[in-house]
Amino acid sequence: MKNLSFVQTADGSKTIFNAEVGENYHSKHGALQESNHVFLHSGLRYFLEMNDTKSANILEVGFGTGLNFLLSADYSSENNISINYTGIEAHPLPLEMISNTEYDQFLSEGTWTSFLENYTTSFNKNVNLNAGCTLQITEKKLMDFTTDARFNVIYFDAFAAIHQPEMWTNEALTHVCSFLKPGGVFVTYAITGNLKRSMKSLGFNIEKAPGAPGKREMLRAVKF
Repeated sequence: MKNLSFVQTADGSKTIFNAEVGENYHSKHGALQESNHVFLHSGLRYFLEMNDTKSANILEVGFGTGLNFLLSADYSSENNISINYTGIEAHPLPLEMISNTEYDQFLSEGTWTSFLENYTTSFNKNVNLNAGCTLQITEKKLMDFTTDARFNVIYFDAFAAIHQPEMWTNEALTHVCSFLKPGGVFVTYAITGNLKRSMKSLGFNIEKAPGAPGKREMLRAVKF
């Protein structure tokens, strides 16, 4: 982990810079703002409201610091939503680094404490964080991931295509989207011509939604 260092983003929340990849885990314009806007509001809340439901199975590609999960878990706890959350992460961060993100200042004490207590236990094992939330962090590369589970929402939070092009190929998108149920929602911070074409070819209705601070647009897609 010698290639990792903390970075303060514009909204006061921390992210981590990966020198080996050459990119931050979150937007420099605001880690908290990006996670809230792209994944919680445009992904999970959109799915729940669109389907008038109180439960969701979520798959995240690129678990990273856990911020997307933490905000989703906190929202779900506050609103009596049940979520089953699976994160794919080839290189999970050490618990000490997760603790030093200081994300506790943006969360309820219960969500933060339960996450830290169960973080390493959740590696490749489904654990209950509270009555309505389960977590499993799968230590695999995306193309090695497989499961019989099917999901309602996909948070696609891989590093940008310029740094990690293999994550954005048609093959990779086909693989991950095979785990999404019909009517399921795919969200990511990025939007490119290649990405739009791939998602259309996979049978998605795509939308250019407003982006988080620093980005004009993002992609949201619903599976037919």
